[in-house]
Amino acid sequence: MTDILLKIYHGLPTPLRSVVASVRGLYLRSWRYGPETDRLVEEAFEREDWNLDQWKSWKEERLAYVLHRAATQVPYYREQWATRRRDGDKASWEYLENWPILEKDSVRERPVAFVAEDCNVRKMFCEHTSGTTGKPMTLWWSLKTVREWYALAEARWRKWHGVTRHDRWIMLGGQLVTPVSQQRPPFWVFNKGLNQLYMSSYHLSPRLSKHYLDAIARYQPAYMMGYPSAMATLAQAVLESGRQDFQLVVAISNAEPLYDHQRAVIAEAFHCPVRDTYGMGEIVAHASECQAGSLHLWPEVGWVEVMDDGRVLVEDGNSGKLVCTGLFNADMPLIRYCVGDRGALASNLGRCQCGRTLPVIRSVEGRADDVIYTVDGRCIGRLDPMFKGNLPIREAQIIQEALDCIRVRYVPTSYFKANHENVIAQRLKARVGNVKVVMEPMAEIARGANGKFRSVICNIPKENRPVG
Repeated sequence: MTDILLKIYHGLPTPLRSVVASVRGLYLRSWRYGPETDRLVEEAFEREDWNLDQWKSWKEERLAYVLHRAATQVPYYREQWATRRRDGDKASWEYLENWPILEKDSVRERPVAFVAEDCNVRKMFCEHTSGTTGKPMTLWWSLKTVREWYALAEARWRKWHGVTRHDRWIMLGGQLVTPVSQQRPPFWVFNKGLNQLYMSSYHLSPRLSKHYLDAIARYQPAYMMGYPSAMATLAQAVLESGRQDFQLVVAISNAEPLYDHQRAVIAEAFHCPVRDTYGMGEIVAHASECQAGSLHLWPEVGWVEVMDDGRVLVEDGNSGKLVCTGLFNADMPLIRYCVGDRGALASNLGRCQCGRTLPVIRSVEGRADDVIYTVDGRCIGRLDPMFKGNLPIREAQIIQEALDCIRVRYVPTSYFKANHENVIAQRLKARVGNVKVVMEPMAEIARGANGKFRSVICNIPKENRPVG
């Protein structure tokens, strides 16, 4: 939505905002779901029982098709290979290892150059995603790709956990469904087209949370999906209010890392399991958590490599940068795309306790830049264990200002005492060493331009970060 249209929308009376949201929802539903959806969902379930050889054969065949299409029909890659040939490079584009790493800025600067020439972008679905950094990304999907994608989502986001797209649900996200300056409810709109109550993550605060809880009680959703930081804030409000009138089938987290303390508070407040997902708008990789707690990759979506800073492949089980080749959207293929996250694949192959043979991500550590660096060259990603043990805080953000100085911003509950600051500081020092810890209590922690919450921020320039 352009700034002008957004201003007009925000000027509408609340009932009309829901009408606009519903019209948009009907439009999205026409793209996402069609007569083939149920068949595609069943086919997705059937593939979950494939053995290793079946997946290997399918992925290699699909990868060969995507690489050939990219090298011969996508302007960006065709120009790249033509330049290499003129320079005497005889490497074959049929082998993935011969392709260079693709950075996000290259896609941001020339997005249409990544669309195959036999496609008409005016007839494709255009997706704009800002990501954690707030820098815009433009992507195009064909109708076929959109419907196949949402069939996978129906199977592995929803039906794995006993809900469907037809159920009522809550979305806690970063769309500006109400003006940020608005201080009176409602902070949500009802999207009839998707049977969705979309709630703003920007307005969640202890002062306003009661209004959210009352709206959820009226709406009676089957499940909730959204940023884990927003769902955890809402869950904390439920626990502090003492309310017991919330019973969801499942809460599904997206867009941010899900930490153990967030999972615990969401599960307690809404009396349901909390399931994680991992992915990005570029759809070069995706994963979802099963009932056994494994984060399963969706092999149809992408070919995932784990690399260290030297661009050397990392063995399964070890952590590194995630580099992904999209297998799903062959009309805008992204080859060896550095998604900006760190993670590790599970080294064991076989059938999960849930019964599926889908591969597993052992860990996702979040954005590659969202780590803390130590003087001795260590790189520490997940710091959420610091906040275990029922610390009386609603949320916290760790900001590294220098190698020897880390700021911890936190939103305390009424039970917070001075000694709790010492507990947090000592836990942090136990993980990163003897650093100066600045504790900063806040009424709320600001979200980014897209409504997302960054739990760890490193402000040390890249050139000054140590390498162990």
